[in-house]
Order: sequence, then C-alpha cells, then structure tokens
Amino acid sequence: MDAETCLKKLSYVGVLAFATVDEHGAPQVRNISAIHYEPNVLYFFTARGKNFCRELLSDGRVQVLGYTRYKEMIRLSGKATPADDQKKWIDAIFAKQPFLANVYPGETRDIGMVFCIRDMEIAYFNLGVNPIFRESYMLGAGAISPKGYEITDACVGCGICAAGCPQRAIAEGTPYRIEAEHCLHCGRCAENCPVKSIRRL
Repeated sequence: MDAETCLKKLSYVGVLAFATVDEHGAPQVRNISAIHYEPNVLYFFTARGKNFCRELLSDGRVQVLGYTRYKEMIRLSGKATPADDQKKWIDAIFAKQPFLANVYPGETRDIGMVFCIRDMEIAYFNLGVNPIFRESYMLGAGAISPKGYEITDACVGCGICAAGCPQRAIAEGTPYRIEAEHCLHCGRCAENCPVKSIRRL
C-alpha cells in the first residue's frame, strides 16, 4: 500500500465525507462527490455561497474520509487551497461527474470554486483482515503525526498487555513491543499495564 494507491481507492468510493470547523469552532461534515483525482493531488468543487467554501477560505484545514466495500478506511488530513486555473478544473470535474450539469446547468457552474489538497497525511486502516492493518503516508510537504501507543523501558515483561491485545499486536521483548501496523489504538494495553509502562504517542 502507498499514498497513490490510497487516492486511487478513494476514487472508486465516489462520495467522500469532508470535515471542517466553522467560525464557532463546531465540527461540520458534508458528503462531496464533485471530485477529480490526480496522482498526487485531490481537487473538489463547491459553490462560493456555501458555508463549506467560507470555512475552507477562512481556515483551509480539512479531513476527508472514505470507506471501501472491503472494510478499508482511508482518511486524508491536509490544507485545502483554491486551485489555479479554476475553469480548467471546473470543466474537468463536470466532465467526470455528468450529474453536476443537473445541479448547476449551463453557465451557473460559474458560482463554483475548485479547491485542491496537495500536502496531505493519509491514514489507511483495513478492518477486513486479521490482524487489522494500518499505515500512514505523506504526499507533498509535512510529516506524519505519531499516533497510538508505545511500551517504554519501564516494562517488566509480565506479558499482560500481549495476552489482552484484541489484535495480537504486541510482541515479546525487552521491553515488549507494539507492532504499530496491527494496533487498533484501543488503549487496552495501557489500561491494564500493572506498572503503567505504556504511553500514548
């Protein structure tokens, strides 16, 4: 799995959930299907009069979530900015999404604005395999944010964490080690560690 494959999988999902924060700090989520994919960029269309557009212009931070039929969750986190050459990308999106001509017929499409996300962290999470599988990737600039848990040197090797892990994601060692690609981030190991040697990243 890699970042480009994740974008390709999202293109098959079709409708994605886009999350922003409004001017009052309240979360906002909407479904968007007016999307165009390039190998390293995601473009999407909205109307300038919508709250969604105002939130993007004001702050730009957005998370995008898709869920495939194979129980794969793919989440993009990044900053959306207005795309260069608006007409080019509006035409591209309308060509790939013919239903948009019913929503914005003829010249009314000129009320739209296309945003793009170039620098993004992508989280891939597959619940359809056992143990589960997860990885994070970067496209463009930035760094992957650490998530999950780690076992510190305070570990006494009792094995309680490994015995209680729902995905068998903890390997023996000195200290024991969490296999991040199989970790649910549920926190059960940290709650049950008798010496509190497990910390959240």
